[in-house]
Amino acid sequence: MAAAALASGLIAERFGLRPAPFYLGIGFAALGVGMSALLVRDTSAHVALEHATRQAAPSARAPSEAGRAPSLARVFALVSLRDRTLSACSQAGLVNNLNDGLAWGIFPLYFAAAGLDVARIGVIAAAYPWTWGVLQLVTGALSDRLGRKWLIAGGMWLQAAAILSVALMQGFTPWVAAAVVMGAGTAMVYPTLLAAVSDVAPPTQRATALGVYRFWRDAGFAAGALGAGLLADVASTGTSIVAVAALTGLSGVVVAARMTETAPRRGPVHAQAAGRRAGMRDRASMR
Repeated sequence: MAAAALASGLIAERFGLRPAPFYLGIGFAALGVGMSALLVRDTSAHVALEHATRQAAPSARAPSEAGRAPSLARVFALVSLRDRTLSACSQAGLVNNLNDGLAWGIFPLYFAAAGLDVARIGVIAAAYPWTWGVLQLVTGALSDRLGRKWLIAGGMWLQAAAILSVALMQGFTPWVAAAVVMGAGTAMVYPTLLAAVSDVAPPTQRATALGVYRFWRDAGFAAGALGAGLLADVASTGTSIVAVAALTGLSGVVVAARMTETAPRRGPVHAQAAGRRAGMRDRASMR
């Protein structure tokens, strides 16, 4: 994402906004189809092994896995609203990608109106996903050791501070710094939300639960682009940026208030306790 943002900015600077930068997207899509068809292996055997392991451990077994799997409608309601932890993750994912919609849709217009050329805008656009992508290597591992909840809440608050600073500061260097901070906040949130949903969902229903979560998360792209764009037209681009910052901060508060820590603790005693908690959660919600 970072390399594509930087490359497309440089190409647009030299050859214009259309059609040259779009050739990159066509090439990436073709490459993705080829790699998916030729290199990606099916993972259902991993799910079957985990399912068998949970069945062999009564303390960790989810009754919903022993009988008929819940319908998509039940899982949708659970992930979207009924389960406090899963619904907190869903709204955080939506707001996180709403920020992406702002970053890709509104920030370039805001920076261009301030007098930045396309190449510099491309640098800022690249700094955000580059920081996010690299730091995920660290934050994903941290969530396995320190837990999920406060990394998610803290990441949302860090994003909120970075977005607000874009509206309050002026200049290429401060905006690059804000993009880096925003990328750090996203890195705290992105892998950790996926892990939290996976912690809660039984293995045979994990893809369904993740699909519902991803529905809400990826809806944030459209909500961010449309909502921020409409608010920018009605008020101003700066007002739109401040509103998204406030919404992001509020999302972190929702995570802090509603989410329960999901990361399993280390050691056999803690693992058994985590299994009992998972079983109780499954009985209460997914059956």
